[in-house]
Amino acid sequence: MKYVFLFCGTAADQAAFDALTPDELRQRYSQVGRWFAENQARLGHGNQLQGPDTATTIRFQADGKPVVKDGLFVEGKEIVGGYTEVEVANLDEALAMAKSWPGRGTLEIRPVIEQR
Repeated sequence: MKYVFLFCGTAADQAAFDALTPDELRQRYSQVGRWFAENQARLGHGNQLQGPDTATTIRFQADGKPVVKDGLFVEGKEIVGGYTEVEVANLDEALAMAKSWPGRGTLEIRPVIEQR
């Protein structure tokens, strides 16, 4: 079964990440890199996303008209920092994998609807 892991955090988490020294950042990426290496066989495509200040949001009104806004979706309380596809047998396996994530913040797991 295929899932997507969404790596999320709050604005405070983003500020703490942005404040890391180069040495702290290397250490954090080293921990994350080990997690990706350990789980490589079950991982698909994924990427880290640029910071929330680069976001553009399109909200569709009730009549379907799109409204473009610079910045994050206003009601959102967390920021998606990256994602990766995961191929596992079931949700329990996805949960076990997610629990070993060395990062901070929140990791949301969503099943993928595979088009046939």
